[in-house]
Amino acid sequence: MATEQRERELVGSQAGLASAIAVESHGELGEIEAVRARGYWEQVWRRFRRDKVAIISGGFIIFLVFVAIAGGPIAAHFLGHGPNDLNLSAGLHGLKQLPVGPWSHVPCSGFPAPPSGCAGHPQGTQLYILGADGQLGNDEFLRLLYGARVSLEVAVLSTIGIMLIGILLGTIAGYYRGWIDTVISRVIELTMVFPALLFIIALSATVGPRLNHITFGIFAQGVVTLVLVFSLLGWFYPARIMRAQVLSLREKEFVEAASMIGASDARIMRSHIMPHLVAPIIVYSTLSMASFIILEASLSFLGLGIDSRVSRGSWSGRALPFCSPPSPSTSSATGSATRSTHAQLAEKRSRRAEPGQGGRAGKARTASRRRRRVGAFGPALSSLRNAVVERNRV
Repeated sequence: MATEQRERELVGSQAGLASAIAVESHGELGEIEAVRARGYWEQVWRRFRRDKVAIISGGFIIFLVFVAIAGGPIAAHFLGHGPNDLNLSAGLHGLKQLPVGPWSHVPCSGFPAPPSGCAGHPQGTQLYILGADGQLGNDEFLRLLYGARVSLEVAVLSTIGIMLIGILLGTIAGYYRGWIDTVISRVIELTMVFPALLFIIALSATVGPRLNHITFGIFAQGVVTLVLVFSLLGWFYPARIMRAQVLSLREKEFVEAASMIGASDARIMRSHIMPHLVAPIIVYSTLSMASFIILEASLSFLGLGIDSRVSRGSWSGRALPFCSPPSPSTSSATGSATRSTHAQLAEKRSRRAEPGQGGRAGKARTASRRRRRVGAFGPALSSLRNAVVERNRV
Protein backbone atom coordinates (compact mmCIF):
# COMPACT_ATOMS: atom_id res chain seq x y z
CA MET A 1 0.00 0.00 0.00
CA ALA A 2 2.83 2.36 0.89
CA THR A 3 4.63 1.43 -2.33
CA GLU A 4 1.58 2.30 -4.44
CA GLN A 5 1.22 5.68 -2.66
CA ARG A 6 4.90 6.37 -3.23
CA GLU A 7 4.60 5.51 -6.92
CA ARG A 8 1.69 7.93 -7.29
CA GLU A 9 3.80 10.70 -5.80
CA LEU A 10 6.68 10.13 -8.24
CA VAL A 11 6.69 12.50 -11.19
CA GLY A 12 8.71 12.46 -14.33
CA SER A 13 11.57 14.76 -15.11
CA GLN A 14 9.46 16.52 -17.71
CA ALA A 15 6.59 17.32 -15.36
CA GLY A 16 8.07 20.64 -14.42
CA LEU A 17 8.28 22.76 -11.29
CA ALA A 18 4.51 22.95 -10.71
CA SER A 19 4.15 19.20 -10.23
CA ALA A 20 7.12 19.08 -7.86
CA ILE A 21 5.62 21.83 -5.70
CA ALA A 22 2.26 20.07 -5.69
CA VAL A 23 3.87 16.82 -4.51
CA GLU A 24 5.86 18.54 -1.76
CA SER A 25 2.85 20.49 -0.49
CA HIS A 26 0.51 17.49 -0.80
CA GLY A 27 -2.07 19.51 -2.68
CA GLU A 28 -2.92 21.03 -5.99
CA LEU A 29 -1.02 24.06 -7.18
CA GLY A 30 -2.95 27.22 -6.36
CA GLU A 31 -4.95 25.56 -3.61
CA ILE A 32 -5.16 27.89 -0.52
CA GLU A 33 -5.24 26.30 2.91
CA ALA A 34 -7.23 27.96 5.67
CA VAL A 35 -5.01 29.88 8.10
CA ARG A 36 -6.46 30.60 11.54
CA ALA A 37 -4.96 33.51 13.43
CA ARG A 38 -4.53 33.12 17.16
CA GLY A 39 -6.26 35.68 19.29
CA TYR A 40 -4.68 37.75 22.05
CA TRP A 41 -6.01 35.65 24.95
CA GLU A 42 -5.11 32.42 23.20
CA GLN A 43 -1.53 33.57 22.91
CA VAL A 44 -1.55 34.61 26.57
CA TRP A 45 -2.83 31.18 27.59
CA ARG A 46 -0.25 29.34 25.46
CA ARG A 47 2.57 31.38 27.01
CA PHE A 48 1.17 31.00 30.52
CA ARG A 49 0.81 27.25 30.10
CA ARG A 50 4.51 26.87 29.31
CA ASP A 51 5.57 28.73 32.49
CA LYS A 52 5.52 26.22 35.37
CA VAL A 53 6.31 28.84 38.03
CA ALA A 54 3.40 30.97 36.88
CA ILE A 55 1.04 27.98 37.03
CA ILE A 56 2.12 27.15 40.59
CA SER A 57 1.80 30.79 41.66
CA GLY A 58 -1.64 31.07 40.09
CA GLY A 59 -2.79 27.91 41.83
CA PHE A 60 -1.56 29.22 45.18
CA ILE A 61 -3.39 32.52 44.69
CA ILE A 62 -6.59 30.64 43.80
CA PHE A 63 -6.16 28.58 46.96
CA LEU A 64 -5.77 31.70 49.12
CA VAL A 65 -8.86 33.28 47.57
CA PHE A 66 -10.86 30.10 48.16
CA VAL A 67 -9.74 29.96 51.81
CA ALA A 68 -10.63 33.63 52.32
CA ILE A 69 -14.10 33.24 50.77
CA ALA A 70 -15.24 29.78 51.82
CA GLY A 71 -12.70 28.78 54.47
CA GLY A 72 -14.47 30.52 57.36
CA PRO A 73 -17.94 28.95 56.94
CA ILE A 74 -16.47 25.52 56.21
CA ALA A 75 -14.22 25.62 59.30
CA ALA A 76 -17.08 26.93 61.48
CA HIS A 77 -19.30 24.06 60.29
CA PHE A 78 -16.77 21.36 61.15
CA LEU A 79 -15.58 22.96 64.42
CA GLY A 80 -19.14 23.48 65.66
CA HIS A 81 -18.85 27.14 66.73
CA GLY A 82 -18.54 30.56 65.12
CA PRO A 83 -15.94 33.34 65.29
CA ASN A 84 -18.05 35.48 67.66
CA ASP A 85 -19.15 32.75 70.07
CA LEU A 86 -17.97 33.58 73.58
CA ASN A 87 -16.44 30.93 75.82
CA LEU A 88 -15.22 32.07 79.23
CA SER A 89 -13.52 28.72 79.80
CA ALA A 90 -11.27 29.46 76.80
CA GLY A 91 -10.62 33.10 77.70
CA LEU A 92 -9.97 32.71 81.44
CA HIS A 93 -7.92 29.56 81.74
CA GLY A 94 -5.71 28.38 84.59
CA LEU A 95 -4.42 30.27 87.59
CA LYS A 96 -3.20 33.21 85.48
CA GLN A 97 -6.59 33.59 83.80
CA LEU A 98 -5.10 33.74 80.31
CA PRO A 99 -6.56 32.54 76.97
CA VAL A 100 -5.96 28.93 76.00
CA GLY A 101 -3.20 28.02 73.59
CA PRO A 102 -3.23 26.19 70.24
CA TRP A 103 -4.94 22.79 69.88
CA SER A 104 -6.91 23.16 73.09
CA HIS A 105 -10.11 21.31 73.87
CA VAL A 106 -12.46 23.63 75.76
CA PRO A 107 -15.58 22.39 77.58
CA CYS A 108 -18.96 23.42 76.24
CA SER A 109 -20.00 24.64 79.68
CA GLY A 110 -18.14 27.90 79.08
CA PHE A 111 -20.48 29.04 76.28
CA PRO A 112 -23.28 31.35 77.48
CA ALA A 113 -25.35 30.17 74.52
CA PRO A 114 -24.33 26.66 73.36
CA PRO A 115 -23.37 26.60 69.64
CA SER A 116 -24.36 23.93 67.17
CA GLY A 117 -21.42 21.72 68.10
CA CYS A 118 -22.53 21.56 71.72
CA ALA A 119 -26.22 20.89 71.02
CA GLY A 120 -27.11 17.66 72.73
CA HIS A 121 -23.59 17.35 74.20
CA PRO A 122 -23.46 19.71 77.20
CA GLN A 123 -20.48 17.83 78.65
CA GLY A 124 -18.54 17.79 75.37
CA THR A 125 -15.58 19.88 74.28
CA GLN A 126 -14.75 22.20 71.39
CA LEU A 127 -11.42 22.32 69.55
CA TYR A 128 -9.61 25.66 69.32
CA ILE A 129 -6.94 25.19 66.63
CA LEU A 130 -5.00 28.40 67.36
CA GLY A 131 -6.40 28.99 70.81
CA ALA A 132 -8.48 31.96 71.96
CA ASP A 133 -7.75 35.56 71.00
CA GLY A 134 -8.67 37.21 74.30
CA GLN A 135 -10.38 36.89 77.63
CA LEU A 136 -13.79 36.57 75.95
CA GLY A 137 -12.72 33.26 74.43
CA ASN A 138 -13.29 33.83 70.70
CA ASP A 139 -11.72 31.33 68.32
CA GLU A 140 -8.58 32.92 66.86
CA PHE A 141 -8.40 30.57 63.86
CA LEU A 142 -11.95 31.39 62.74
CA ARG A 143 -11.34 35.10 63.21
CA LEU A 144 -8.30 34.94 60.96
CA LEU A 145 -10.35 33.29 58.20
CA TYR A 146 -13.31 35.66 58.46
CA GLY A 147 -10.98 38.66 58.68
CA ALA A 148 -9.30 37.56 55.44
CA ARG A 149 -12.69 37.55 53.71
CA VAL A 150 -13.49 41.10 54.87
CA SER A 151 -10.09 42.38 53.70
CA LEU A 152 -10.47 40.59 50.34
CA GLU A 153 -13.93 42.08 49.77
CA VAL A 154 -12.67 45.62 50.35
CA ALA A 155 -9.56 45.10 48.21
CA VAL A 156 -11.31 43.49 45.22
CA LEU A 157 -14.27 45.89 45.09
CA SER A 158 -12.07 48.96 45.56
CA THR A 159 -9.68 47.80 42.84
CA ILE A 160 -12.58 47.26 40.43
CA GLY A 161 -13.93 50.72 41.26
CA ILE A 162 -10.70 52.64 40.73
CA MET A 163 -9.83 50.73 37.56
CA LEU A 164 -13.24 51.36 35.98
CA ILE A 165 -13.08 55.10 36.66
CA GLY A 166 -9.38 55.37 35.81
CA ILE A 167 -9.61 53.41 32.54
CA LEU A 168 -12.68 55.36 31.37
CA LEU A 169 -11.33 58.84 32.09
CA GLY A 170 -7.73 58.05 31.14
CA THR A 171 -8.73 56.55 27.77
CA ILE A 172 -11.00 59.49 26.93
CA ALA A 173 -8.34 62.04 27.92
CA GLY A 174 -5.57 60.33 25.96
CA TYR A 175 -7.62 59.67 22.82
CA TYR A 176 -9.43 62.98 22.34
CA ARG A 177 -6.71 65.25 23.77
CA GLY A 178 -7.38 68.99 23.51
CA TRP A 179 -9.70 70.64 26.02
CA ILE A 180 -11.11 67.27 27.16
CA ASP A 181 -7.63 66.16 28.19
CA THR A 182 -7.07 69.49 29.97
CA VAL A 183 -10.29 69.23 32.00
CA ILE A 184 -9.70 65.62 33.02
CA SER A 185 -6.05 66.36 33.89
CA ARG A 186 -7.09 69.23 36.19
CA VAL A 187 -9.65 66.97 37.91
CA ILE A 188 -6.93 64.34 38.41
CA GLU A 189 -4.63 66.92 40.01
CA LEU A 190 -7.40 68.13 42.34
CA THR A 191 -8.07 64.56 43.43
CA MET A 192 -4.36 63.98 44.04
CA VAL A 193 -4.03 66.91 46.46
CA PHE A 194 -7.31 66.19 48.28
CA PRO A 195 -6.67 65.18 51.95
CA ALA A 196 -8.06 61.66 51.90
CA LEU A 197 -7.42 60.90 55.58
CA LEU A 198 -9.24 64.03 56.75
CA PHE A 199 -12.16 63.16 54.48
CA ILE A 200 -12.35 59.65 55.93
CA ILE A 201 -12.28 61.02 59.50
CA ALA A 202 -15.04 63.53 58.71
CA LEU A 203 -17.10 60.86 56.96
CA SER A 204 -16.82 58.40 59.85
CA ALA A 205 -17.81 61.12 62.34
CA THR A 206 -20.87 62.37 60.39
CA VAL A 207 -22.66 60.01 58.01
CA GLY A 208 -20.41 56.99 58.54
CA PRO A 209 -22.70 55.16 61.03
CA ARG A 210 -25.64 55.46 58.60
CA LEU A 211 -23.63 54.30 55.60
CA ASN A 212 -22.18 51.35 57.49
CA HIS A 213 -25.58 49.69 57.62
CA ILE A 214 -25.61 49.35 53.80
CA THR A 215 -24.53 45.74 53.35
CA PHE A 216 -26.74 44.46 50.48
CA GLY A 217 -27.20 41.37 52.60
CA ILE A 218 -23.80 39.84 51.79
CA PHE A 219 -21.10 42.23 53.03
CA ALA A 220 -19.97 43.15 56.54
CA GLN A 221 -20.89 46.53 57.96
CA GLY A 222 -18.59 49.25 56.69
CA VAL A 223 -17.35 47.42 53.59
CA VAL A 224 -19.49 49.43 51.16
CA THR A 225 -18.45 52.70 52.84
CA LEU A 226 -14.74 51.95 52.48
CA VAL A 227 -15.18 50.81 48.89
CA LEU A 228 -16.90 54.09 47.96
CA VAL A 229 -14.23 56.19 49.70
CA PHE A 230 -11.32 54.26 48.17
CA SER A 231 -12.88 54.35 44.70
CA LEU A 232 -13.58 58.10 44.77
CA LEU A 233 -10.15 59.02 46.10
CA GLY A 234 -7.90 56.44 44.44
CA TRP A 235 -8.77 56.50 40.73
CA PHE A 236 -6.33 59.25 39.75
CA TYR A 237 -3.20 57.10 39.50
CA PRO A 238 -4.61 54.47 37.08
CA ALA A 239 -6.16 57.32 35.09
CA ARG A 240 -2.72 58.89 34.60
CA ILE A 241 -1.23 55.54 33.57
CA MET A 242 -4.00 54.85 31.03
CA ARG A 243 -3.77 58.39 29.66
CA ALA A 244 -0.03 58.03 29.03
CA GLN A 245 -0.50 54.65 27.32
CA VAL A 246 -3.35 55.88 25.12
CA LEU A 247 -1.38 58.98 24.09
CA SER A 248 1.33 56.64 22.79
CA LEU A 249 -1.09 54.22 21.11
CA ARG A 250 -3.03 57.07 19.49
CA GLU A 251 -0.19 57.63 17.01
CA LYS A 252 0.21 54.00 15.94
CA GLU A 253 -0.45 52.88 12.36
CA PHE A 254 -3.23 50.45 13.18
CA VAL A 255 -5.24 53.22 14.86
CA GLU A 256 -4.82 55.47 11.82
CA ALA A 257 -5.77 52.59 9.52
CA ALA A 258 -8.93 51.89 11.52
CA SER A 259 -9.83 55.57 11.40
CA MET A 260 -9.28 55.69 7.62
CA ILE A 261 -11.69 52.81 6.93
CA GLY A 262 -14.43 54.61 8.85
CA ALA A 263 -14.31 52.98 12.32
CA SER A 264 -15.93 55.09 15.02
CA ASP A 265 -14.02 56.46 17.98
CA ALA A 266 -15.83 54.13 20.37
CA ARG A 267 -14.95 51.10 18.23
CA ILE A 268 -11.31 52.16 17.97
CA MET A 269 -11.00 52.60 21.73
CA ARG A 270 -12.83 49.36 22.48
CA SER A 271 -11.35 47.03 19.84
CA HIS A 272 -7.93 48.48 19.02
CA ILE A 273 -6.70 50.38 22.09
CA MET A 274 -8.18 48.51 25.06
CA PRO A 275 -6.45 45.16 24.27
CA HIS A 276 -3.09 46.94 24.54
CA LEU A 277 -3.95 48.21 28.03
CA VAL A 278 -4.39 44.74 29.54
CA ALA A 279 -0.78 44.47 30.78
CA PRO A 280 -0.70 47.74 32.81
CA ILE A 281 -4.23 47.03 34.10
CA ILE A 282 -3.19 43.63 35.49
CA VAL A 283 0.03 44.95 37.02
CA TYR A 284 -1.54 47.93 38.74
CA SER A 285 -4.56 45.90 39.90
CA THR A 286 -2.35 43.43 41.75
CA LEU A 287 -0.39 46.25 43.42
CA SER A 288 -3.51 48.18 44.41
CA MET A 289 -5.15 45.13 45.99
CA ALA A 290 -2.24 44.72 48.40
CA SER A 291 -2.31 48.44 49.20
CA PHE A 292 -6.05 48.39 49.92
CA ILE A 293 -5.70 45.40 52.27
CA ILE A 294 -3.08 47.28 54.32
CA LEU A 295 -5.09 50.52 54.20
CA GLU A 296 -8.28 48.80 55.38
CA ALA A 297 -6.48 47.17 58.29
CA SER A 298 -4.83 50.48 59.25
CA LEU A 299 -8.09 52.46 59.24
CA SER A 300 -9.93 49.74 61.17
CA PHE A 301 -7.09 49.69 63.69
CA LEU A 302 -7.57 53.44 64.22
CA GLY A 303 -11.34 53.00 64.55
CA LEU A 304 -12.11 54.74 61.22
CA GLY A 305 -12.81 51.69 59.08
CA ILE A 306 -14.85 48.56 59.55
CA ASP A 307 -16.27 48.31 63.04
CA SER A 308 -16.57 44.54 63.01
CA ARG A 309 -15.24 42.00 65.45
CA VAL A 310 -13.90 39.85 62.60
CA SER A 311 -11.95 42.64 60.88
CA ARG A 312 -8.22 42.18 61.36
CA GLY A 313 -7.63 45.89 61.90
CA SER A 314 -10.28 46.33 64.61
CA TRP A 315 -9.22 42.99 66.09
CA SER A 316 -5.65 44.30 66.44
CA GLY A 317 -6.93 47.60 67.86
CA ARG A 318 -8.69 45.81 70.71
CA ALA A 319 -5.32 44.37 71.77
CA LEU A 320 -4.02 47.81 72.78
CA PRO A 321 -5.15 47.47 76.44
CA PHE A 322 -2.84 44.48 76.74
CA CYS A 323 0.08 46.67 75.57
CA SER A 324 -0.47 49.47 78.10
CA PRO A 325 2.53 51.25 79.70
CA PRO A 326 3.64 50.23 83.20
CA SER A 327 1.81 51.61 86.21
CA PRO A 328 3.27 54.57 88.20
CA SER A 329 4.23 52.34 91.12
CA THR A 330 6.16 50.02 88.82
CA SER A 331 7.84 52.96 87.12
CA SER A 332 8.91 54.51 90.46
CA ALA A 333 10.27 51.20 91.73
CA THR A 334 12.21 50.67 88.51
CA GLY A 335 13.58 54.22 88.71
CA SER A 336 14.69 53.76 92.34
CA ALA A 337 16.47 50.51 91.53
CA THR A 338 18.19 52.15 88.54
CA ARG A 339 19.37 55.13 90.61
CA SER A 340 20.72 52.90 93.37
CA THR A 341 22.61 50.82 90.79
CA HIS A 342 24.19 53.93 89.27
CA ALA A 343 25.19 55.15 92.75
CA GLN A 344 26.88 51.84 93.55
CA LEU A 345 28.79 51.87 90.26
CA ALA A 346 29.99 55.44 90.89
CA GLU A 347 31.12 54.50 94.39
CA LYS A 348 33.01 51.50 93.06
CA ARG A 349 34.84 53.62 90.50
CA SER A 350 35.81 56.15 93.16
CA ARG A 351 37.20 53.41 95.43
CA ARG A 352 39.28 52.02 92.62
CA ALA A 353 40.80 55.46 92.11
CA GLU A 354 41.86 55.68 95.80
CA PRO A 355 45.24 54.03 96.62
CA GLY A 356 45.86 51.76 99.58
CA GLN A 357 42.59 49.91 99.81
CA GLY A 358 43.14 46.94 102.14
CA GLY A 359 43.21 45.62 105.71
CA ARG A 360 40.38 45.84 108.19
CA ALA A 361 39.09 49.12 106.77
CA GLY A 362 38.63 47.53 103.34
CA LYS A 363 36.82 44.53 104.82
CA ALA A 364 34.53 46.80 106.77
CA ARG A 365 33.67 48.81 103.67
CA THR A 366 32.99 45.56 101.75
CA ALA A 367 30.60 44.37 104.47
CA SER A 368 28.90 47.75 104.50
CA ARG A 369 28.42 47.61 100.74
CA ARG A 370 26.90 44.15 101.01
CA ARG A 371 24.46 45.32 103.66
CA ARG A 372 23.44 48.31 101.53
CA ARG A 373 22.99 46.06 98.47
CA VAL A 374 20.82 43.64 100.39
CA GLY A 375 18.89 46.54 101.90
CA ALA A 376 18.22 48.05 98.46
CA PHE A 377 17.01 44.81 96.87
CA GLY A 378 15.75 43.10 99.99
CA PRO A 379 11.99 43.63 99.38
CA ALA A 380 12.26 42.44 95.78
CA LEU A 381 14.17 39.32 96.81
CA SER A 382 11.69 38.58 99.57
CA SER A 383 8.70 38.89 97.25
CA LEU A 384 10.42 36.67 94.68
CA ARG A 385 11.20 34.04 97.32
CA ASN A 386 7.60 34.09 98.57
CA ALA A 387 6.27 33.68 95.02
CA VAL A 388 8.49 30.65 94.39
CA VAL A 389 7.42 29.06 97.67
CA GLU A 390 3.75 29.68 96.90
CA ARG A 391 4.08 28.15 93.42
CA ASN A 392 5.80 25.04 94.79
CA ARG A 393 3.10 24.71 97.41
CA VAL A 394 0.35 24.83 94.74
